[in-house]
Amino acid sequence: MYGIAVAALGMLSTIATGLAIDAYGPISDNAGGIAEMAGMSHRIRERTDALDAAGNTTAAIGKGYAIGSAALVSLALFGAFVSRASISTVDVLTPKVFIGLIVGAMLPYWFSAMTMKSVGSAALKMVEEVRGQFNTIPGLMEGLAKPDYTTCVKISTDASIKEIIPPGALVMLTPLIVGIFFGVETLSGVLAGALVSGVQIAISASNTGGAWDNAKKYIEAGASEHARTLGPKGSEPHKAAVIGNTIGDPLKDTSGPSLNILIKLMAVESLVFAPIFATHGGILFKIF
Repeated sequence: MYGIAVAALGMLSTIATGLAIDAYGPISDNAGGIAEMAGMSHRIRERTDALDAAGNTTAAIGKGYAIGSAALVSLALFGAFVSRASISTVDVLTPKVFIGLIVGAMLPYWFSAMTMKSVGSAALKMVEEVRGQFNTIPGLMEGLAKPDYTTCVKISTDASIKEIIPPGALVMLTPLIVGIFFGVETLSGVLAGALVSGVQIAISASNTGGAWDNAKKYIEAGASEHARTLGPKGSEPHKAAVIGNTIGDPLKDTSGPSLNILIKLMAVESLVFAPIFATHGGILFKIF
């Protein structure tokens, strides 16, 4: 465990490089949006799209690096939890541990579904607001009036705070409920299952989300003969790519990165309350 902890520290010490890599994509994407809103030439938008496509790839690398460091940190915290809870071995053949493994492996899927749904509901509210402004503000469609930006920003900020409450409660309450009612052995299974499942889903989310985003840009750019056969904009392949990108963006930008927090926070909370769980936990097994 000492070697794992040192390896995790080494990966975390270069987090500044990882953040710089992650920032490349959003900066390029925003540059393209600004160029389009400013009415600049189509050539500039093509260049920013190419930079954004490269940014999606570099962001996947940076996110993969962050996921790897989170896995090592969580594994080190898991070892500390097992030691502090006075657990000699974690036997997956034990029913208590196996139940925890099943539940822990399910949690990242549940958490990802909740975050994806939150992004979708917030986006729908934004679309409804924009549609309402076009219908109520005279001259907005013709570019003669300014839209109400404040309300749109408020929708995003309010959703970012309110919608994270259910996923956050899932992460915070699960170790407490499992530790109190089922004991430290079941909780160790939950942590192990969440760690293994969470790392796999996070890597998959980052890579597939970036691939869906780049697939849309690939069709729109038409840089190759194959891309031109799939385009142009408005074609059926392009419509399918747009739908994939709608799923891929929250997948790579919301669900994937937030799974790092899930596996680390559950491990930290379990470690903090380990003495209480070891002494007073497992109420259901003591009763029955």
